[in-house]
Amino acid sequence: MTSIPHADHTGPRPGAPDPALPDLTGQVALVTGASGGIGRGIALRFAAAGADVVAHYRAGEEAAGALVEEIQRGGGRALALRADLTAEEECHRLVAEAAGWRGRLTALVNNAGVQPTQELTGMSLADWRAVADPNVHSVFACTQAAVPALRAAGGGTVTHIASIEADRPAPHHAHYCASKAAVVMHARAAALEYGPYGIRVNSVSPGLIARPGLAEDWPEGVARWQRAVPTGRLGRPEDVGDACVFLASPMASWITGHDLVVDGGVSARPTW
Repeated sequence: MTSIPHADHTGPRPGAPDPALPDLTGQVALVTGASGGIGRGIALRFAAAGADVVAHYRAGEEAAGALVEEIQRGGGRALALRADLTAEEECHRLVAEAAGWRGRLTALVNNAGVQPTQELTGMSLADWRAVADPNVHSVFACTQAAVPALRAAGGGTVTHIASIEADRPAPHHAHYCASKAAVVMHARAAALEYGPYGIRVNSVSPGLIARPGLAEDWPEGVARWQRAVPTGRLGRPEDVGDACVFLASPMASWITGHDLVVDGGVSARPTW
């Protein structure tokens, strides 16, 4: 595992937490998959709330470096770390380095994952595992690795990024839908077992989140979503980030084992 060099700030931070967000000053958050759109949005919102942020990436070194620089320009502290989360030992090394950076770890956001499309007919077990490993098994391994560090910090939070497809299947998404359903249930089971340690575990299930080029790549899907969603728009990465910040904050101190749906209300739309 390699890290991107970073300029640490040892004195007072020039930036102040965004007053519109819960104050997470003193927290250290590890966000997996932070080089992608949703992960980047989560990392930026944690930084805006005053947390120190460890941005994990696997292949997006340039994007992770740019994210770290953006956080630092705003007066925050950030570090980018690379790891292949399909390997258990990499998950444990990532968490150890993240906790060692500032001497503690208070929040983990399991965001890294993949979303391929493929028909069930003809899908091999290898195809299935290519989704299960990064989407489910990495969540288990990173969470398990983080628990000792969270306990050492006096407690903390784990948030899994799931999907509304966990209970609303879509064609050609069987492996993805099943993986996200597993993530939701893992959060509930982990909340039950880790609660006595002062660790809260929740999941966030986004709907369709905008990204550059999405409307050009999938115009009919975007149009269907915009017709269906009560709020009239696609989600933004910061919408997911705000939900994660809330769940990591004292405002959610009695919330654990919960799946927070962030979909603009589309799940409320009748299907008949």
